[in-house]
Amino acid sequence: MRVIGTNGEQLGIMSSREAQLLARENGVDLVEIAGNANPPVVRIIDWGKFQYQKMKEEAKNRKKAREKQSELKQMKIGLKISDNDLNIKIRKIKSFLDDGDHCKIMITFRGRELAHKELGSTLLDRILAELAEVAIVEGKPQFAGRNLSVGVRKK
Repeated sequence: MRVIGTNGEQLGIMSSREAQLLARENGVDLVEIAGNANPPVVRIIDWGKFQYQKMKEEAKNRKKAREKQSELKQMKIGLKISDNDLNIKIRKIKSFLDDGDHCKIMITFRGRELAHKELGSTLLDRILAELAEVAIVEGKPQFAGRNLSVGVRKK
């Protein structure tokens, strides 16, 4: 079998008994790396340390994967919102999009406001016009229950 030392250096081809003795002398373990190779490749390493480093690397990869995922943020807006409050909400939606998140904009209707769905559509059109330079609309606006909603994402 081909033996690789603790520092990654090639120790050559030797019998399994010789490799085990060499590993015992160094106080570490003999681990098979590639059993299907010809000759099989083994490495002399500290198994506990190897497992610890492998676990740390996997945790780091999971953390990176989690950071890359975008969240779905939701912004609820009432039909009677003032201009200044609307500008603040639009600014917040832009910051969500800059962070790489998707955003769902919901226009909520209360009571008799449901009789004037066209007011919600005009408000939503106004919001989407403000966001046109930084956002792409995902699908068409949908009315569900008392809410008119649409999803947006960063350009």
